[in-house]
Amino acid sequence: MPEAKTVKSAAKKSPVKAKKAAVKKAAPKKESGEFAVIETGGKQYVASVGDILTIEKLTGDMKEGAKVTFDKVLLVDDGKNSTTVGDPYIKGAKVKGSLLEEGKAKKIDVIKFKSKSRYFKKRGHRQPFMKVKIEALK
Repeated sequence: MPEAKTVKSAAKKSPVKAKKAAVKKAAPKKESGEFAVIETGGKQYVASVGDILTIEKLTGDMKEGAKVTFDKVLLVDDGKNSTTVGDPYIKGAKVKGSLLEEGKAKKIDVIKFKSKSRYFKKRGHRQPFMKVKIEALK
């Protein structure tokens, strides 16, 4: 059987050298790695210090900048080697934050239609939400 030969061809190099754009590398984030899983509004969120969470609207009269405390903490991880899982919640664990913004989501149109009977219903809905900045895990 004849052996296959590899032929290398010399690639032509262009005489003009293109200048490379200077790429600035971003400094790596210094994260402690600790996080908690909280429950609010029937949903679960992973929260760490400095995060901004968009959550379901909380009951009560709150203004922007108001302090919020979440006591339904499901899991806490210290970022090293200790993870605490609740049954269903961790007693004494709290996540503290401050209210940044209160608003409504984009409008969702709900349409009911039955053909051949002139039946048409259209309703709109905008879900209220709050943006919370996480300040401390305790």
